[in-house]
Amino acid sequence: MRKLTHDEISRTRSQTSPLAPVPLLSLLENIRSHYNVGSIFRTADGAGIQKLILTGYTPVPPRREIEKTALGATATVPWEHIKDPLEAIIALKSSGTTILALEHTDASRPYTNVAPTEFPICLILGNELTGVSNRVLAACDGALEIPMVGVKHSLNVAVAYGIAVYELVRCWRSARSPVK
Repeated sequence: MRKLTHDEISRTRSQTSPLAPVPLLSLLENIRSHYNVGSIFRTADGAGIQKLILTGYTPVPPRREIEKTALGATATVPWEHIKDPLEAIIALKSSGTTILALEHTDASRPYTNVAPTEFPICLILGNELTGVSNRVLAACDGALEIPMVGVKHSLNVAVAYGIAVYELVRCWRSARSPVK
């Protein structure tokens, strides 16, 4: 086994046809850290999601701090800023999008328990300290959680996003792949 060089990876990516975006959006509600926002952009690019919606006081590009972790993904991931997250949620629901919060609630289900029939999905991410607000949570169709077995009850928002979004992408793509 040999690790590929940056040039080899870039060449391989440019020679393959891009996969169609997964019918998955993510809404960031009041994320404080520019670095978390940049990391979420980079993960969204890698996962091939449709769009990021930045709401509330979530920082928006262009910002040096966002670019430090996004590494150019702000130019490859469609995004928009909507001040009020409920405005975005209402519009998404009217188009048939399932709204799921990534949050621990009394009715959360495991992040691995999503059916392909639930797509399109908008995954809501909340503030690093307070999570998804109660007013946004009330507008959601459900909540997904990542089980925590250690002393800490949560993960960094960008880390949790990576875990959840790649599982959602896997769910979507595996339902569309022919059985071998």
